[in-house]
Amino acid sequence: MKTGFIGLGHLGKTMAKRLIGEGIELVVWNRTPEKAADLKAEVAASPADLAAKADVIFMNLFDSEAVWSVISGTGGLLEADCSGRIIIDTSTNHFEDVLHFHEMLRETGASYLEAPVLGSVVPAQQGNLTVLVSGEKRPYEKVLPLLEKIGKTIFYLDKPSLATRMKLINNLVLGSFMATLAEAIALAEAAGIDKAGAIEMLLAGAGNSVVLTAKKEKILKEDFSTQFSSALIYKDLDYLQDLAFTLKRPLFTGSVVKELFGMTFSRDIEDQDFSAVYEVMKGL
Repeated sequence: MKTGFIGLGHLGKTMAKRLIGEGIELVVWNRTPEKAADLKAEVAASPADLAAKADVIFMNLFDSEAVWSVISGTGGLLEADCSGRIIIDTSTNHFEDVLHFHEMLRETGASYLEAPVLGSVVPAQQGNLTVLVSGEKRPYEKVLPLLEKIGKTIFYLDKPSLATRMKLINNLVLGSFMATLAEAIALAEAAGIDKAGAIEMLLAGAGNSVVLTAKKEKILKEDFSTQFSSALIYKDLDYLQDLAFTLKRPLFTGSVVKELFGMTFSRDIEDQDFSAVYEVMKGL
């Protein structure tokens, strides 16, 4: 069963490498073909070309606009015969757009699984992502062995859009943790406390978390090379605001945190790792 992979950004490329390392024969496509140069994989000319060669197709793209383009744009998946194909979309989409993706691909005879992942580059390298999946059960069960090569923990939520909604809710927590930790560390420094010491004390106390453990070295060294960008968390929180509006529920923390990550754009650091929100806090 030949597998395709569309989208070779920081996370997508790491996932593709993981699959190749696990013995999966890949055909790949990326808008910038040079990103595939160091992969041991066939490079397709377009998403439609890839769909003609692969039975299962992973996607990992920036946002729903990019997914729309890959599915229905020029050279998109819909230009190929998608009958029998299973599309595994690991992008973090808008919760309404995924409903259209399910319908569009079902009409072609394909199966669409929304499968956003929790975790970024490091757990992806290790096959330790958490994968949230919504879609029909039969195709899910068919590709489960592939999902298990990238994910240590997999949750199946059959109703379309639920996996995407949960991913956005998860990123409310992720973004809030990161912003709070960044503010606490910057405040400790302003109060005359050594940064390294402040981080160790937070790790021994209320700040002890997967987020601080993962981002400790980045903040210490102020090396914000990208694993998961501020632009991405900003986009996810924007989608979350739409979800809260649809549910007629307030979004207190998420709205404030979104604007904090929005400040990375005015500093031209939005494409750096989202832990660079520390730079925003330090500069206040």
